[in-house]
Amino acid sequence: MNPHLAPVEVPDPEALGHVQRLCDLAAPYTTGADVDELFAAAMAQANVWHARRSPFFASLLGDPPEEAAPSVGERVRAPLVPAAFFKRHEVLSVPRDDVFLHLTSSGTSGQKSQMFFDEWTIRAAQRMVARVFDHYGWITPDQPVNYLLYSYEPAPSLKLGTSFTDNYLCDFAPARHTTHALRHTGAGHEFDVHGCIAALHRYAEEDLPVRILGFPAFLHFTLERMSAMGVPPLRLPKGSLVVLGGGWKGHADRQLGKDEFYAEVTELLGVPGERIRDTFGSVEHCVPYVECAEHRLHVPVWSRAAVRDTATLRPLPYGERGFLHLVSPYITSVPANSVVMGDLASLHPGEECACPLSTDWFTVHGRAGTSRNRSCAVAAAELLKGMP
Repeated sequence: MNPHLAPVEVPDPEALGHVQRLCDLAAPYTTGADVDELFAAAMAQANVWHARRSPFFASLLGDPPEEAAPSVGERVRAPLVPAAFFKRHEVLSVPRDDVFLHLTSSGTSGQKSQMFFDEWTIRAAQRMVARVFDHYGWITPDQPVNYLLYSYEPAPSLKLGTSFTDNYLCDFAPARHTTHALRHTGAGHEFDVHGCIAALHRYAEEDLPVRILGFPAFLHFTLERMSAMGVPPLRLPKGSLVVLGGGWKGHADRQLGKDEFYAEVTELLGVPGERIRDTFGSVEHCVPYVECAEHRLHVPVWSRAAVRDTATLRPLPYGERGFLHLVSPYITSVPANSVVMGDLASLHPGEECACPLSTDWFTVHGRAGTSRNRSCAVAAAELLKGMP
């Protein structure tokens, strides 16, 4: 068995048996009444788990139930916790000695989400990522690749969730060579655009697939610089893959539409559209949302999504824009099993996508309003200041 798909066990099999069975589902986009029943049972167990260990979450359960969102499940109790809460409070549902990993959501300044993971939680989330990659055929242990990572080069004190995720994704295909776009200087990180261009030239001449991972803004600025320098289009080897995440926060004025951006990548690097995928995720909610071949962010079997009115937090019907609400019982370390994100999104039924998947999917339309909070992408975008 691939080690990334190996079994992991919940902290208390008796109290969290339904959570275990839900997270053990191997097919990431399974649907059906039995799956819905299992999800509802797993959420009930997760609620009890956190209420017994977190006075904060227990008080939420004591409040009148929130209006249920049909897309989450009428029988699913999912108290609303804003993602911003974790930027101001440290709340744990496990002893601090059981914390296996501590990650933050932002750069070296500004408010940070402090997320703490026991071993079950982070391993379960990693296994979800592996199952989605396996679903799309992107786990290739016998095929070495070259990596260009548009994320932070590791440093001893670096605890950013994006850096952790991108380096984990490198485990799905053995690395012949790796280039980081955000180089560690000893006093921080700097965007090495010329190093990225040199790596792309070198990789294009080798007979190995290339995997480009990380923030889309940095890839766009690399391609933009190549064009300004008169560099002719490259053709990365067959099997190359672009998996992006983090959005364009901090550079919305220069953001390309998705179709235009993907066309730019295809034109200048030769990667076909179906091998270019965006993702959505956060340190507060580590369930992976990965675009299908039609570029829709489908909801996997281990979670549910809803959209809530920005004024009333009432659930909205398909197609309307509001706060993105993500629900999953996988997390046992922190009461973040029902998080309202700061992102504006719209939810759509599976049949509105032409791909074979039948789960709901959502589109992210940007951040709601203005905020002093700085995500990983915002912090990284500041490194682009001053570029032409």
